[in-house]
Amino acid sequence: MKTNVRVAALAAVAAAAIAAPAIASHSWSTYHWQRTSSVISPPVITAIDQAKWGTYVTNAVGDWNGNDPDQTYTDYIESPGPTASGLNPKTCKAQSGKILVCNAKYGFTGWLGIAQIWLSGGHIAQGITKLNDSYFNTATYNKPEWRALVACQEIGHDYGLGHQDEDFNNADVEQPAGSQSCMDYTNQPLGNETPNGHDYEQLASMYSHSHSAFQALGPGQSRSNGLNNASGGDSPSEWGRAVHFDAQGRPDYFMMDLG
Repeated sequence: MKTNVRVAALAAVAAAAIAAPAIASHSWSTYHWQRTSSVISPPVITAIDQAKWGTYVTNAVGDWNGNDPDQTYTDYIESPGPTASGLNPKTCKAQSGKILVCNAKYGFTGWLGIAQIWLSGGHIAQGITKLNDSYFNTATYNKPEWRALVACQEIGHDYGLGHQDEDFNNADVEQPAGSQSCMDYTNQPLGNETPNGHDYEQLASMYSHSHSAFQALGPGQSRSNGLNNASGGDSPSEWGRAVHFDAQGRPDYFMMDLG
């Protein structure tokens, strides 16, 4: 069976609606981290095999946080590089206020990587990326370009980005011309391992406003409620209801109200 990059699961602490992403604007609905200072800075922590994934995760974090050659959004988003967390990569339990990146053999689930975010008061409160070694240990996907593309795409989702395009069979998105994107569905990973200009522009748009220190929380809410040590599961049956379908008619975004 042909396997493609399948992303992503979405969990919510409060009920919310999600809109289908479009090529011209590819945020993941309205979801973004709270920004109370000049930047957002959710630390990226890891539970990964450094020999297999260290370079690709480090490069992906760098691409999303400061390597934009046009400097179109780095006034808003800044994050330290990945650090060892000592967490169990198989369970990959989310950590409040952080992005956690894990790799493990999650099984032949139909996805190379998934991103999951949890919401509190409409803002992202924590996120995880899972990189599925069940596929990356095979000759088909054990290639630098596949590892780089998937790491880049899933971490991009954890910042609130959607896909630029969801058709595997059309030409790869290039915005600007000559600049392909890891946020594009593709069967040709080489050349699509990094963000492009439109990805950075979208991030600038998403994070161009700031919030008061506690705006993300409503009366009586706590960041820990329903969030601490959350694990989103590895199969659609654990992700709630499908709220979006890709160009092939397959569900690729899911939502669960955690109450």
